[in-house]
Amino acid sequence: MIPVQAAPLWAYGIGATFAVAAGRQLQWWERSVRGEGVRTRSRAAQPYLALTVLYAALLLAPSGAYLLWQDPAWATMQVAHDHRGVWAGFALFQTGSVVVGALLGFLAARLFVLVGAGYWGYLQAVAGYFLTFFTLVHGWDGTGYRRLLSPDARGYAEWSAGGADTHGVRAFVNHCLHFVTSGTFLALLVLGAAVLGVMLLVEIGWLAEGWRLPGAAADLKVSRPLAVVIAGAGVYGLPLAGALGASVLVRLLGWALGAGLFAALAGAVLLPRWSPVRRLYGLVGVPHRHWRVEPDPEGEPDPGAGSGPGAAGSAVRASRSG
Repeated sequence: MIPVQAAPLWAYGIGATFAVAAGRQLQWWERSVRGEGVRTRSRAAQPYLALTVLYAALLLAPSGAYLLWQDPAWATMQVAHDHRGVWAGFALFQTGSVVVGALLGFLAARLFVLVGAGYWGYLQAVAGYFLTFFTLVHGWDGTGYRRLLSPDARGYAEWSAGGADTHGVRAFVNHCLHFVTSGTFLALLVLGAAVLGVMLLVEIGWLAEGWRLPGAAADLKVSRPLAVVIAGAGVYGLPLAGALGASVLVRLLGWALGAGLFAALAGAVLLPRWSPVRRLYGLVGVPHRHWRVEPDPEGEPDPGAGSGPGAAGSAVRASRSG
């Protein structure tokens, strides 16, 4: 339900967010698979992976294909003016790329979660959403927001018609009002209620499900509602702020210097151990250890460690000693 150019990036960010939200369940599943034997339960049948692919295939892909047919100009960021300018490959790319993007994002973040580098899995989501927002805000030529807020080719042409008056605040508001009263915006509202609503329900639901598993009490440092707020700000707010900042730097300094300066600032904010973003991530209760050494303070049996009251502790001690 977003333009073709940003759709696979958005899907990658969604897939990575799903994996991080279900991080504790993914580790629990890995233990159970190893305990039963890989042949008895295929990793391809993992419910969280399957649900991520189904979400992309049943909601993201159809909504994007619908908007591409209803308004090809907006769906291609004004590259195509009407249906005659839409190559058939656009439809294939729109539908296929979101499924592949969500799958790759999930698998990349899942890999980091399982090896105890959950923060790097979270950064996969940040990268996907940052590239999405930057494409929509700045684009490839600095007119991304104009292309996004123009329901058709005529509306996009009006941005540059009329001289300097088109660059003022009043003109910007008029363009926004024209967009929000268009059929494209109405379609976005209807589709967004389903696509975004399900997305948020899945992410919050999987986080809450993970908080009920052994080991979550030690990792969750704040109340659950506050943890949801922090997670939302980290996944959506931070990339949006970064995209706006990157756009400003590129406009002021040019692509080479602006992008280089932004990369240095982003690295200083995200990568060091004392990073405030890393500290906030540590409050949300997503596991930060390897799946083999995840603690089990409640003493509940590990599903992959056999039966009996001491099975979980024995499995953890064995994995540590091995």
